[in-house]
Amino acid sequence: MNRPKQLLVANVAWAHETATRDPGFFRDLERGQNPHVLWIGCSDSRVPAETITHCEPGDLFLHRNIANLFDPADDNSASVLEYAVRVLKVGHVIVCGHYGCGGVRAALLPPNPELPHVNRRIRPLCALAQAHHAELAGETVESKRVDRLAELNVLEQVRQLRAHPLVREADPAPLVHGWVFKLDDGRLKVLTSGYAADDAMTCTTTAHSAG
Repeated sequence: MNRPKQLLVANVAWAHETATRDPGFFRDLERGQNPHVLWIGCSDSRVPAETITHCEPGDLFLHRNIANLFDPADDNSASVLEYAVRVLKVGHVIVCGHYGCGGVRAALLPPNPELPHVNRRIRPLCALAQAHHAELAGETVESKRVDRLAELNVLEQVRQLRAHPLVREADPAPLVHGWVFKLDDGRLKVLTSGYAADDAMTCTTTAHSAG
């Protein structure tokens, strides 16, 4: 059986199991969505948002791309944020990166001529790496350098989102959080929580160590 067909068979099994467990599940889905969280994450297949947070369909409004970047000038990113804030009125925006990110690693290497679209996409990340060159160069272990840039990247996306008019002018404004997923143990690490009291503790401690 080919892989797409396996996925379709698995879907039938999932739909049957879900309807058996909760007969009203699909009726509720059909009525519309009411997520409280916009999740901006990486496209990496190892970081499925619903799975790692034990969420159900309808819980998260998702936007995933290479290296979990938010580009205010990109209609794709901006339209997702606009819909989440103005229509769904989410209370929280979570930027979730992950350690061992290939997009982040690529930003520390020369551009790959075979990946022109990726090169353009991660250009802001390359600029971020250059801005923090002294700190990153001080780390001799490549994996730790990549993981630190992954953290800096999440914090930069959080900064841009908090400064965006769609977030800033919303009433009430959604809280913007920055998290990193750890592939080695499946845990989420909070870099910035969006809550002022928590940020006073987390931003000056956990954000300055990778892993």
